[in-house]
Amino acid sequence: MKYYDKLIFDLSKEGRQGFSLPVRNWSAGLDEIPAVLRREDAPALPQVSELDVVRHYTNLSQMNFGVDSGFYPLGSCTMKYNPKINEEIASHPGFACLHPLQPAVTVQGALKVYSELARSLSEITGMAEFTLNPFAGAHGELTGLMIIRQYHISRGDLKRTRIIVPDSAHGTNPASAAVCGLEIVQVKSKENGLVDVEDLKPLLDDTIAGIMMTNPNTLGLFEKDIKEIAALVHQCGGLLYYDGANMNPLIGKVRPGDMGFDVLHLNLHKSFSTPHGGGGPGSGPVGVAPHLVKHLPYPRVVELEDGTLDVVNEKGESCGRISGFMGNFGVILRAYTYILMLGKQNVRMVGPLAVLGANYIKESLKDCFKLPIDSVCKHEFVFDGLADQSTGVTTLDVAKRLLDYGFHAPTIYFPLLFHQAIMIEPTETESKETLDGFIEIMKHIAKEAAEDPESMKTAPHTTPVRRLDETTAARQPILKYKDII
Repeated sequence: MKYYDKLIFDLSKEGRQGFSLPVRNWSAGLDEIPAVLRREDAPALPQVSELDVVRHYTNLSQMNFGVDSGFYPLGSCTMKYNPKINEEIASHPGFACLHPLQPAVTVQGALKVYSELARSLSEITGMAEFTLNPFAGAHGELTGLMIIRQYHISRGDLKRTRIIVPDSAHGTNPASAAVCGLEIVQVKSKENGLVDVEDLKPLLDDTIAGIMMTNPNTLGLFEKDIKEIAALVHQCGGLLYYDGANMNPLIGKVRPGDMGFDVLHLNLHKSFSTPHGGGGPGSGPVGVAPHLVKHLPYPRVVELEDGTLDVVNEKGESCGRISGFMGNFGVILRAYTYILMLGKQNVRMVGPLAVLGANYIKESLKDCFKLPIDSVCKHEFVFDGLADQSTGVTTLDVAKRLLDYGFHAPTIYFPLLFHQAIMIEPTETESKETLDGFIEIMKHIAKEAAEDPESMKTAPHTTPVRRLDETTAARQPILKYKDII
């Protein structure tokens, strides 16, 4: 173990400190805090110098993998590049120092950002209006389903408590539906990976609230029968929900509203470049067709007769309040900046470049890795493990070995349709040189698997931490320093 690989508690020495604060009697007023909320002893914080702190956290940052330091083959899912201008705008004091309880008259600029981003997203997706209040993609899913339920309830159509979800769906789809009190009905996919329309037809009756679809789906395939599916669901009185997690390849080319979708959520941290590493922050705006606008959650930004903007908290026929205020404003600013920097013409290039990159990798590697569905993909595609699986080298082994060569692993073992799934999605921001480097390493790994499979099964070999017991780590996590010693 290197000296600075140690925990900061291991560097602690009694009496050492890296700060200087003015002397103050903090005991004044402590008696106003209930005893049950007060510490009996001082917290056991590490005692280290400023230099130790700086070196410790700098070292930790260098041990992490980041999109600024290397290629993420799961880019548009989680780690799309966040341009630095986004950070500059989001940290501007005029925005960063705002308080959510300020009077609307004092935050007209922020409300204008909110309003204009909502309008831009409406134009990009073909929706009538957006709310930016949801804090994440799954939160947006729940909000969209609440809108669907409110729509049926407002019409007195109380039997519609079932939602159709394809077997290729993201796991959050059935989870969000269950939280919303809906019963999940699964529709199967055909061998080509697309929704089986013939399997869908018998499911449609007057209990169906709607269908949740991702297009392109989790296999990276465009649902070519979407217009027929929309017509069938609408004919039975249901609505179409669009899971916007895979919107990236459609930006500038196809709009979900034009496909027939009634409500959708977008992931600003996927399609619109805002950071989402380590589980947050996120943003899941929800857009709706004209007949659902009145069911959007509150508070809402509205334009008054004099042209100023205000925040309205009237419930009306809304699905209700889904957040304390109006979303993650820093994330909203980043997405707004991204769209403005691209402009109308360059926004049209996002989808095609993402599709080009994914198909380039797929065609380059399909002789080394098993391609279960050999067709043109959109922003992502799925291999089913190595082409030669006789050596016992698994998808997990491939992912671990990639780390030794400086690439982050792609999404693995999802979607569940394939046992050894490797989902690769490069995004539109990566150069051909980066993609060629990734392709070269993947081919080399396939060769290693054939020639030295045992070495593959013990990878990674050069990372700070080797292969972990992930099951135990998840079920019995060590969260406190004292638990280690």
